[in-house]
Amino acid sequence: MMVRPKHFGYDHESASSNGFQKVDGAENAFQIQQAAAQEFDTAVEALKSHGVDVRVIEDTSGPIKPNAVFPNNWVSFHGDRTFLYPMMAVNRRAERRSDLLDELEDQGIDIGEIIDFSVFEKESKYLESTGSLILDYENKLMYACRSNRTHPELIEKLCEILGFEAVVFDAYDREGLEIYHTNVMMCLAQQYVVICLESIPEDQRPEVEGALKKSGHEIVPITFDQMYSFAGNMLEVENEAGQSILVMSKAAMKSLSLDQKERLSQYSQLLSTPIPTIEKYGGGSIRCMMCRLN
Repeated sequence: MMVRPKHFGYDHESASSNGFQKVDGAENAFQIQQAAAQEFDTAVEALKSHGVDVRVIEDTSGPIKPNAVFPNNWVSFHGDRTFLYPMMAVNRRAERRSDLLDELEDQGIDIGEIIDFSVFEKESKYLESTGSLILDYENKLMYACRSNRTHPELIEKLCEILGFEAVVFDAYDREGLEIYHTNVMMCLAQQYVVICLESIPEDQRPEVEGALKKSGHEIVPITFDQMYSFAGNMLEVENEAGQSILVMSKAAMKSLSLDQKERLSQYSQLLSTPIPTIEKYGGGSIRCMMCRLN
């Protein structure tokens, strides 16, 4: 599921905890909106041309939601259960739309029981879905780096409901600040993981690497520079023919070395799409734009 944005733009509220957003040129709001919509349409077409089933939902005209293009922060789907999540930025909470869920249900997506964690916003406890969490469905593991958007207590509660075990760690950017979402430093596929290990304190790396190796994942490390090019913000999808496709932005693809591309290509077809405007002003990349359905 992907949400086509109407009012995409630089969001000062979310930027306070997102070191990947850039403000220069943000005053050109109309041009940014147009460019983001075009980048979105190009990404959807690229996915569809590779046989990926994409359900596009239109953003609503009001209220204005500059981050609506990133639905993976407020909802996740798990068979007969759908989870809604507490979000730190107040202006992002309007992205949780019951009409969107109704539209998906009309399209044959099983919404099932809705489990609403958004009540924890009253306690200033946040957990931003698959931005905060990297889910290994097969091995029932949940990876998460702590931040003000990812509360350990809520990770524990979600693990209890889903029957997962948590691997919680710290991760910092080059300036020593908490990385706001786990999915900008780590991409977990079925057989491999792309991860910025150098963002994790040395004393915590063995636990993370150990869990990944135990589950049989090949570790493909990326550097800080590659992380800032959103090489951690990729998503493995399966097309209608059952083929594995690793989706990333053009910036992420450009940052990868030949060796990294060859290693990843052993498992997946690599697909990149240009989203420079969305990355610059939104501080997220293609993975944040894609929400896994049942």
